[in-house]
Amino acid sequence: MFTGLIEAVGELKRFERSQGGASLVIACPAWDVPLVLGESVAVQGACLTVTAYDDTSFTCDILDETLTRTNLSQKAAGAALNLERALKLGDRLGGHMVSGHIDAVGRIAEIQPAGRDRVVTVSCEPEIVAGIVEKGSISIDGISLTVSMVSADRFAVNIIPFSWDHTSLRERRAGDSVNLETDMFGKYVQRYLSSVPTSTGVDLASLASAGFLAVDT
Repeated sequence: MFTGLIEAVGELKRFERSQGGASLVIACPAWDVPLVLGESVAVQGACLTVTAYDDTSFTCDILDETLTRTNLSQKAAGAALNLERALKLGDRLGGHMVSGHIDAVGRIAEIQPAGRDRVVTVSCEPEIVAGIVEKGSISIDGISLTVSMVSADRFAVNIIPFSWDHTSLRERRAGDSVNLETDMFGKYVQRYLSSVPTSTGVDLASLASAGFLAVDT
């Protein structure tokens, strides 16, 4: 589990394809607490496992499934990558609960200035928008953000200067792809409601037979 608060911005050193997936070698600043083999790190919002590391970089293996569902396969050497290590029990939760399981890849429709901030509008499939609500939370490339607008096939977020300058968003332009993870609690509610029959089967006759209504004889 993650919070969507980016801890560091790494740089892609190598992207190596292999049968059934790929490996990423990511340069990163030194961590206060060193990485350990097998731990989870969110890379551009995707939960990956550390398979090797040294003082200046670490390696993660990626399944084809992950490559298909994320924009990681589109990254070239030198690309900035948002990094967040997994939560520990008792850590401060400053963003929102993020699983690191990407739902879809969206595309930046436009980036507009708004005073000192920026408004980023992202287009995506309507079924993804169905799980997004205004003032709710969304993870974009692993960053916890608040939704400021929702329409049929897009949504917008407002980005403060600090988030823009201290994440890989600073490299984004209109037309670029971004990893999206919608609110996990909303997904459970959406899934449950989609499985509930539209008709409850409750009518006057069934209420009467259950003893909830008096019946004249």
